[in-house]
Amino acid sequence: MKLRVLLVQTPSVEGISSERVYPLGIVLLATHLKRAGHEVEIVDMNIGFDPYGDLQEKLMGFRPEVVCLSLRNIDPLANKTSSLVPPFLTVIRFIAAVLPEAWLIVGGTGFSLFPERLLCEAPQIHFGIVGEAEYSLPALLSSLGPYPPPVDGLCRRESGRVLVTPPSSTFDMSRYLPPSRDLWDILPYLEINSYVPAVGIEAKRGCPFNCAYCVYPGLQGKKPRCRPARDVVDEIEVLRKEYGVNSFHFTDPVLNIPGGYLEEICQEILRRKLRVKWDGFFREAHLDEKNVHLFEEAGCECFSFSPDGLCQEALDVLGKGLTEGEVLRAAELVAGTEVISVYHFMVNFPGQTEKTCEKGMRMIERLYEIHAKKRNLGTIVLNNIRILPGTLIEKMAREEGFIDEQTDLLYPVYYNPKPFENFRYRLEALSLCENVFMWKGVKTAK
Repeated sequence: MKLRVLLVQTPSVEGISSERVYPLGIVLLATHLKRAGHEVEIVDMNIGFDPYGDLQEKLMGFRPEVVCLSLRNIDPLANKTSSLVPPFLTVIRFIAAVLPEAWLIVGGTGFSLFPERLLCEAPQIHFGIVGEAEYSLPALLSSLGPYPPPVDGLCRRESGRVLVTPPSSTFDMSRYLPPSRDLWDILPYLEINSYVPAVGIEAKRGCPFNCAYCVYPGLQGKKPRCRPARDVVDEIEVLRKEYGVNSFHFTDPVLNIPGGYLEEICQEILRRKLRVKWDGFFREAHLDEKNVHLFEEAGCECFSFSPDGLCQEALDVLGKGLTEGEVLRAAELVAGTEVISVYHFMVNFPGQTEKTCEKGMRMIERLYEIHAKKRNLGTIVLNNIRILPGTLIEKMAREEGFIDEQTDLLYPVYYNPKPFENFRYRLEALSLCENVFMWKGVKTAK
């Protein structure tokens, strides 16, 4: 059965944002559906000034038989209390009103966190898919009807209940089909972002770590599944030569694991003499002088770190499997390069005390001291912990009574109990001061 299918990236940012992300996931799925013989078109509601007008025009002109929607984020994070669920529900209702005969199928990372709840919130949704959809979505469309075939991750209704089939996290990345960028124009996303490059490259899925707040292992599995390094560089080369993409972001949960994998990619970039820039999130304990030099030589333009804990007590509670010494050693290694570094930390962890507050402030000061010589610390990002379902931090928050059975985690809930609920602002003042002084060459007054 060949169908007209519209894939929609629902609002993933708050309002009109200059930080745009090329919708890698839906373009990847569109590529698979196109290969299966379906007629496919795409809408990204984050790119235009009239997203609902763009969507309406596409619905009326293309008249899809199936509309597949991706909810990538449930909220903007960054300590914000606004939610992306209301615009998502609005998009669902809008499509159902404009084109009531179309099948509505939803997926995406945000949806995968709350599938039952979102199907209950939006009765217009016919089916959902949790987790990886490269196989599940084409299989569902092959015999779409009231009684769908059994596919991994399928969400459906039966006798007034929402049933969710266990998702797959075993997709063979050696069979990864690079997204066909011809299906959705890449040009509007270039030369816009100032924080993270807009164009993503997916080299692997899966994360073996056990961070207390993180959902990646649950969504992608705990075993890293890597694409062949040559295939990754083939995609980079196509982006560079055919689309003019000079800078991109690796979407991997952690870029420099397993050991030797990123090194192989970098060596292939250098062998082909590709002049590109890239960034991603690095694991501190897996850096040494040799691979840091290789990463810089191969085009790394930002070392992003997420140690999260500002002291050893925080690192332990958050399940990072790191030491303060490993965090500072990584800082010393990258501070010797010409590459900017960014650090992400979580504030007011379970067990925060006045002593750990002081240790956290010393950590920030130490990082700026390390980077002062070359002035290559871009920023330190400080967030409270967003509580997500199924995580250890949710369990700890419930045991402490910070949240209870009535707490609705679909909407932003941050772990930030008294008496340190305002500690983040003290840290932000310290970090901003250190940042300004570093870039302006002014010594901090002691």
